[in-house]
Amino acid sequence: MRTGIFYAAAAHLIWGLFPLYFHWLIAVDAFETLLHRIIWSGVSVALIWLLRNQWRWLREAVVQPKVLWTFIGSAFCIALNWFVYIYAVHTHRVVDASLGYFINPLVNVLFGFVLLRERLRHVQWLAIGLATVGVVWLTVQRGEWPWIALLLAFSFGTYGLLRKIATLNALKGLTLETLLLCPFALIGFAWLAWQQQSALLAGPLSTQLLLIALGPVTAIPLMFFASAARRIPLSTLGVMQYIGPTIQLMIGLFVFHESFGVDRLVGFVLIWTALVLYAAEGLWQYRREYGTR
Repeated sequence: MRTGIFYAAAAHLIWGLFPLYFHWLIAVDAFETLLHRIIWSGVSVALIWLLRNQWRWLREAVVQPKVLWTFIGSAFCIALNWFVYIYAVHTHRVVDASLGYFINPLVNVLFGFVLLRERLRHVQWLAIGLATVGVVWLTVQRGEWPWIALLLAFSFGTYGLLRKIATLNALKGLTLETLLLCPFALIGFAWLAWQQQSALLAGPLSTQLLLIALGPVTAIPLMFFASAARRIPLSTLGVMQYIGPTIQLMIGLFVFHESFGVDRLVGFVLIWTALVLYAAEGLWQYRREYGTR
């Protein structure tokens, strides 16, 4: 149990510190940063499987159309999610990005109701309603949809839905996704190199190392999270998922000094209240069903 909590906390801490990492790469175009995150993530997970000498699962996966198409969809969703997040950091909208990951759990609940025919309890409906009011409030106050937050929430929610119905675990899934994306990323990188616009080839050594390290930086927290999921209850894991966006919000406010007036605070408070209701009700429900066993 304690090991699982440590792994979960480590994963969410790393994810929470991502704004600082991508800020160090702010001189690199967001599109190129995405390309390198895909390429070096692919290299990192491929090395893991080479060391294990276990590739049979990949051959079995790619010959199954349902598995392959599911991961083509999840690969597109995670690439979109990564790009929007990188773009948010590059354009000094880390607070908006954190909002997306605060909303994401409620998007998952909504997807479960609409697509998986899961029944929602009254408190869950109340949480979704409050979050919706919060998003509408933020939209009205700013005069535009909080599109970064919504894209992050729905792209990651769709990604989670596809991974829920997939048959591969976290590491295998990331491997297949990056292998599917790598040909396109390599073509994009080759084009940048041909145009002499690649930061990896022309940038300083620190930038080159940061770009290459995107591989393990992406793979390590995912493996931590997968290890945690096998050791601790989902209710505990669900509550701990707010560590990441909370750290991101603090970085956006106190490190990057992004604006956060009363109008935005009202919207965030509505969404935070929804999350507290959702988390508390889920924890109560879990203890009621499993606490006495």
